[in-house]
Amino acid sequence: MVLNEKGYYFTVIMYGLFSVISVQKSVRDRLEGIPVTDIYYGISWFSTILAIVLLVVGLWNATLLPSEKGYYAFAFLLALFGAIAVQKNTRDSQDFGKRD
Repeated sequence: MVLNEKGYYFTVIMYGLFSVISVQKSVRDRLEGIPVTDIYYGISWFSTILAIVLLVVGLWNATLLPSEKGYYAFAFLLALFGAIAVQKNTRDSQDFGKRD
């Protein structure tokens, strides 16, 4: 893989990680009654979907073996899931500390 492809995938994963953390935070804030603007909420979801679409388009056009494409796709989705889980657990542990 050439350097510009590596840069593309790195940028997409960083963008995706930021966007899913924003989605998790805005969803959680809304559930807890903390005001979140509709525009921020919408942009967070749009960014998440866009990051996934950018990865799909990049992998679709990549000259990789199908197994490699699958590996990148699953690694990307698991990284997004992991970012959401870490953000949720971090926030839960902070809330738990406040209750004591």
